[in-house]
Amino acid sequence: MLSLTLGTSSISKNKFTSKLSTSVACILLLLTTACSQGETKSAQSIEAVNVNNAVASNNISTLRIGYVGNSEPTGSLGWAKKKGILERELKKAGFKNITFARFPNGPNLNEALVAGQLDVGSLGDTPAIVLKARGQETRLLRISQFNTTAWLVAKKNGPRSLAELKGQTIATQKGSYMHRYLLGLLAEAKISKDVKVVHLMTTEAKAALERGDVAAFATSSDLGPYLKSQGFPVIDSSANHQGLSGTSLVVATESFLAKQPDFPQKFNAILTEAAKDLKANSEEYYQYHAQVTKYPLDIIKVSFPLKQVSEEPLPADGVKLLEGTKKFLVSQGLAKSDFKLTDWVVNEQKR
Repeated sequence: MLSLTLGTSSISKNKFTSKLSTSVACILLLLTTACSQGETKSAQSIEAVNVNNAVASNNISTLRIGYVGNSEPTGSLGWAKKKGILERELKKAGFKNITFARFPNGPNLNEALVAGQLDVGSLGDTPAIVLKARGQETRLLRISQFNTTAWLVAKKNGPRSLAELKGQTIATQKGSYMHRYLLGLLAEAKISKDVKVVHLMTTEAKAALERGDVAAFATSSDLGPYLKSQGFPVIDSSANHQGLSGTSLVVATESFLAKQPDFPQKFNAILTEAAKDLKANSEEYYQYHAQVTKYPLDIIKVSFPLKQVSEEPLPADGVKLLEGTKKFLVSQGLAKSDFKLTDWVVNEQKR
C-alpha cells in the first residue's frame, strides 16, 4: 500500500511541520472531509440565483449546488449558468432558487454533502469515489469531463526526471485527481517509498516552487501549462500514461433524489445542451473560461480541449477511466470498500 505522508497546507522553510494534533486529525479525514485550516474550512462563496416564484415538488424550492474551483464554475455547468440555460430549465422544473457554493478541494465539498448542506456536487473522481466507498448515499449523475490532464512540475534548477526525485519532497492537493495521478505515477516508477508526499493547495504551489520548499508539485490541467510558461520544468503529465488522467463527476445525494426522482434526467438534459452550446460557440466559451480563471487564453485552450467535455451522461471512455481509478483507489486502501459503478449510477429509466 502506498503511504500517505501529510504535510502542511502552507509550506515554507520555517513552517514546514504542522501541529501534530492537526496532522493526526487530517490524516484520518483528508480523503473524505476537509482539514480545518486556512481556506479549506468551508465553501468560499455562495451565490443565489432567483428563478421565479414557482414551488418545486416535495417542498424543495431551492437547489443547492457545490463545485470545486477558485472562481466561477467552468465546463458545461458553468456555461449552463452563464448562458441562462440552467435558470431557464430549472424554472420549468419548479425550482425557485439555485445556490452555488464554491470549495477549494473535493474533500471540502464531500464534507458539505455529508452534512446535508448540498444537493448536488460537481467534483473530481477521486474524492467522489472515496466518499461513495465510505458508504455515503450519493448517486452518480454524470461524467462531465474525462481525460483531464494532471502535470508534475519541478522547481527551477531542480530535478528533471522521476529518478532524480528520490529522497525529495513532492506536494499535491491531496484528495484530488492530481493526488491519484501522483500516487499512480510513483507506483509505476517504483519510487513510492523513496519520496515524501505532502499536502499543498494549488493556490500556494507557485510560491512554494519558487522558494524551493518542494522539489515538484503535481498540479491541475490549467496550472501545469501556466507554470511551464513561467519557466518551471515539466517532469511528466498524465497524458503520457494510460489510466492516470482524471474525470470530473456530478453526484447527488440519495435523500434529495428521493424527493426529486425526475431530477437526473432533467439536469443531464441541461448539461448536455450546455456542452453542445459551448462547443458550437467555442471562442466565446474560451473567453469566458479565461476571464473567470484569470489564465491566459492560450493556456486555457491547451488545458481544456473541448473533446474532453461530455455531451452524454456516461461516455464509454470516461466510464473506463473511472473504473480504473476506482480499482486503484481500492487496491491502495484509499477507498474503504469496492462497489459497482452500475450500482452507483442513477438509472434515469427507472425514476
